[in-house]
This record gives sequence, C-alpha cells and structure tokens, in this order.
Amino acid sequence: MTTIQITLPDDLAQTAGDAGLLASEVIQDMLRQHLRSQAINDLRRAWSTMPPAELTAEVEHEIVAAVRQCRAEMRAEQNA
Repeated sequence: MTTIQITLPDDLAQTAGDAGLLASEVIQDMLRQHLRSQAINDLRRAWSTMPPAELTAEVEHEIVAAVRQCRAEMRAEQNA
C-alpha cells in the first residue's frame, strides 16, 4: 500500500472533510471511477478515429477482450 500526501486549500479540505470525502476508501473509489471514465473516453476517441472499413469482427472482438481484461484487473485491484 502506498501513502500519499496532498496539499489542499483550507476551505476545500474543510468542506471535503465535512462531506466525508477524505476517507481513504472514498478517495480510492473516486480515483477508480475517474480512471474507468478516462479509459472509456480514450476507447471512444480511438474508436471514432478508426475508419469504418477497419472495424472488422476480429477488431471488435479484440476491443471487447481488452475491455474485459481491464475490468478484470480493476476488480482484482478492488479485491486486493
């Protein structure tokens, strides 16, 4: 497990603390959710730049497999 230290403005730290957002579990969940959203956005961007002729069934299966692998890794991290 890695320990990190961040610096926040006092008012933000107070408000986040009052809302219960500074708990380790909450921050972990927020980071995982953000990383998941980022991965989905990256995939959408990549998908939108591919010419339709290249989106064969084989390529689609590769994408689905990559998404499944990513999800499995995220689940493994959550269970660790």
